Amino acid sequence: MPTLAVTRRFDLTDAQWAVLEPLLPTPKRSGRPSLFSKRQLIDGIRWRVRVGAPWRDVPVCYGSWSAVYALFRRYQRDGTWQQIVTALQALADAAGRITWDVSVDSTIARAHQHAAGARKRGIFRPSRRVVQVVMSRPITGWAALVAG
Repeated sequence: MPTLAVTRRFDLTDAQWAVLEPLLPTPKRSGRPSLFSKRQLIDGIRWRVRVGAPWRDVPVCYGSWSAVYALFRRYQRDGTWQQIVTALQALADAAGRITWDVSVDSTIARAHQHAAGARKRGIFRPSRRVVQVVMSRPITGWAALVAG
């Protein structure tokens, strides 16, 4: 009886991983191999981004949270994520799965609330003089003692 690979609900499928894996950079140095596979770590990154939880709450099945975060930051710093997005967009565009039609509707282009009542002519000049307010005398007993 054939068995199926058990994955979590939103993890990468084998077909998705087959497309993504060639786009990942190859390690530049040799050394001790990682305890976790790249697929595991990337699924951990995807889980964290989808859920919005803190890095320390990444489930252990995706590897240690520090390894997941380290891979995320390394790819972010060297521009790998941007290269992956660009390559995936190119593949989808070549397959005809992206339409680049852009439609702008005036109902979404709104002015700021302060733009509604703005004056149309030059600098604002008041039409009447501003009257200075004269301070009234203090009414508390202690203020009279300090002032007197």
